[in-house]
Amino acid sequence: MTERIPPGGFKDLGPLNWLIAKGGARGIRRPRFSLMNVLGRHRLLFLAWLPLSGYLLYAGKLSRHDAEVVILRVGHLRDSEYELQQHRRLARSRGLDKETQARIFEGPDADGLTERERVLITATDEFVVTRGVSPETWQQLSRHFSKPQLIEFCLLAAQYDGLAATISTLGVPLDFPD
Repeated sequence: MTERIPPGGFKDLGPLNWLIAKGGARGIRRPRFSLMNVLGRHRLLFLAWLPLSGYLLYAGKLSRHDAEVVILRVGHLRDSEYELQQHRRLARSRGLDKETQARIFEGPDADGLTERERVLITATDEFVVTRGVSPETWQQLSRHFSKPQLIEFCLLAAQYDGLAATISTLGVPLDFPD
């Protein structure tokens, strides 16, 4: 993949975004967090985007487990190696072992998934592929999630679908290239 906009340094990001990117890099135990070092080049947009992204990832109404099911499935559907590298690691820390992740990648008919995971995967597939969720799937989703969680599901799936497209288009380099 060609880096169309390479990760920026201090001069490109400015002091605040540079500090945020350095903190993110420390969090993933890497010398830099490529996504932050690329997006941080748009100083104000990065600062506007970051709270939504952080909320969905760390503080949302969906459980961290459920959020990672959605994120991993989006990354798989969009063939986003960057998202998958980041979130396979994070998902393990949130209780989704390698076997569970393999089932998520296999799809909603994989053996060993809970009903809740099956519905989340089906809804994510529909949302990403068709840009909507069928009435039947929505009804099943509504049995497991509150109205605020349903709204959050849509924004989470859209956020990571858009992020996968952005990462691919900008050519964001992998943080874990080996």
